[in-house]
Amino acid sequence: MTDLEAPATPSRLQDALDAADLVAPASLFPCLGRVLPAVAGAIGVLDVPDADLSQKTLGLPDASRVCVVLVDGLGHANLAERAGHAPFLRRRLADSSPLTSTFPSTTATAMGTFGVALPPGRTGMLGYTVRDPATGELGNLVSWTGLPPAREWQRETTVFERLVAAGTSVTSIGPARFAGSGLTEAALRGPAYTSAESLAARVDATLDALRRPGVAYLYWGDVDKAGHRHGWGSWQWGDALAELDAELGRLARSLPRDTVLVITADHGMVDVDRTLRWDAATHPVLGDGVALVAGEPRALHLHLEPGVDASTVADRWRDVLGDAAVVATRTEAADDDWFGEISAHVLPVIGDVVVAMTGRATVVDSRTQTPASLDIVGVHGSLTRLEMLVPCLVVA
Repeated sequence: MTDLEAPATPSRLQDALDAADLVAPASLFPCLGRVLPAVAGAIGVLDVPDADLSQKTLGLPDASRVCVVLVDGLGHANLAERAGHAPFLRRRLADSSPLTSTFPSTTATAMGTFGVALPPGRTGMLGYTVRDPATGELGNLVSWTGLPPAREWQRETTVFERLVAAGTSVTSIGPARFAGSGLTEAALRGPAYTSAESLAARVDATLDALRRPGVAYLYWGDVDKAGHRHGWGSWQWGDALAELDAELGRLARSLPRDTVLVITADHGMVDVDRTLRWDAATHPVLGDGVALVAGEPRALHLHLEPGVDASTVADRWRDVLGDAAVVATRTEAADDDWFGEISAHVLPVIGDVVVAMTGRATVVDSRTQTPASLDIVGVHGSLTRLEMLVPCLVVA
């Protein structure tokens, strides 16, 4: 079994996931962390771990150039339901198989596994917010605030670093503010970085990079933004998808010969049900014994006060949330490989209790979340199929 595979033996926790129709990482489909090793295999860089296996698993043909597009928030099931807005993607969806995201199914965690090809237990990228064991304070893995330098937090070698070391030309195309950012340094360090703001400009920059053999990586975040603000069922999300589809179609038509295009995402999305929302800051039972809530409203890490028993807190949360959540102690979640292999320095980043929400329910913490974040419509982080399954579309 590799770091990117799920355990084969069912457990009590797995039974709870099955009852709630939740998808454990790498259980039904290959993990998102297979993508870049598969790209390495396609261009013949086989000293990247699992390159050959990943290439065969994802079905990438050999090529001199590979273009990888990662669309933030474009879940496989979200895309399938709204595919009327995306004729280019729709034509390729039927013959494809999805990948599974990480737990939590959130950008920082998924990008860590995407970029490093190791599970969150190795990267330390364990949620939107995390507790820094050195300070006991809450840090943000997206804005990279309240945390040590990115290379100290995420210590593993990225796939892009391995490709560059092997002599491959690798270009990353994204907004200027992401160049050298904490999240970029943690998960995607290594390539030359080209700044471009609009999607059309990023497509143009990608095509320019692919004039020479190698790898180009393009990131687009506006589908996720539309989902957060308006919900993935909104007309705004449909418009964002339509814009994406048109530019991806142009990209595909303009690629040089002997180029493989891979389109994927970091996670999907559900729209919240505000009648199924609890506030850990004000609820007398949920807050009892909890010193700090990290993660996000769909996937929570509960760090407990000294001397408080994790099993007792987990039972309390189960009693309050009922079938709106699957609640596990750190030991249970680790034993079931929710985070894959766990490095010693990462273990204390995981909550003493871990909570995966079901359906459209959330648990917020008004002590640490901004009013704007409490108003978000589209959310992600948990293990539902909408959140966990992401597309893997190969155009060759």
